[in-house]
Amino acid sequence: LDTPVTAAMFTATHTNTPAISCGASHTGVSTMSAEILIERLFESLISGDRQTARSIVEEQTNAGVTQEILLTDLFWPAYELIERLHREDQITTLAHNMASRLLRILVDQTSRELIANSDAPPVGRTVFACCGPSEGSELGGQMAVDLLEAAGFEVQFAGGGLPIDEIRATVQQTKPNALLMFCSEPSDLPDIRLLIDSLHEIGACPHTQIVVGGGVFNRAEGLAEEIGADLWASHPLELVDRMIDEESVRAPDDQRTVGRTRKITTKKSSKPAAKAA
Repeated sequence: LDTPVTAAMFTATHTNTPAISCGASHTGVSTMSAEILIERLFESLISGDRQTARSIVEEQTNAGVTQEILLTDLFWPAYELIERLHREDQITTLAHNMASRLLRILVDQTSRELIANSDAPPVGRTVFACCGPSEGSELGGQMAVDLLEAAGFEVQFAGGGLPIDEIRATVQQTKPNALLMFCSEPSDLPDIRLLIDSLHEIGACPHTQIVVGGGVFNRAEGLAEEIGADLWASHPLELVDRMIDEESVRAPDDQRTVGRTRKITTKKSSKPAAKAA
């Protein structure tokens, strides 16, 4: 796509922006709207303007905005906007790649400070996390696990592109309290569904809570429930809260419908079953 993203396009596509405390100094001189701030960051990210992107973060830090708020109310909505516009072919792959890599630098720096300064007591729970192979899945997953670690969870994050049998073997061996899978693309779903099915079928790690998150579950209501996940969330802070408050929640046996539908369809067909799309 050759058309650059403009402020008008941003306004037309960016909705449900969370309110953040941005630009308000200790003197209370002025307050900038969250939408304008996210637009500034977004435009610097897709143009690869590293200096401007860093200066925006520095402005917010100097104004007293916490690292947690930067992650959840500035970086996260900018990340969601970048992913949505790329998915809709409204920004080029080049712009998407520059934005993702620059945003990851900002996330790394902010998360390092967040975790170092966190005074949250350990919650006594371990999390093994993985994600889809795309840059977007890994960036979103990283923000989620960084917030979990800052909240007191003991986290391992393996990233994306992992063979299912290696994930299953690791879960069986380490027996984490929670298996977190972060997915932003529909193409990631078959592997997630296969892993959940296999863990249920062999009865592996019955005490491990299966948690999913990411854009694909936000765009398809009920999908996480249908594939047999125990917990799911649409926002990283919601994910942290639910994993703290609902650690005992498990999916009932009759919750998963996707696998059952697939098996019934295969049984009726005389042709070899195709791989799930």
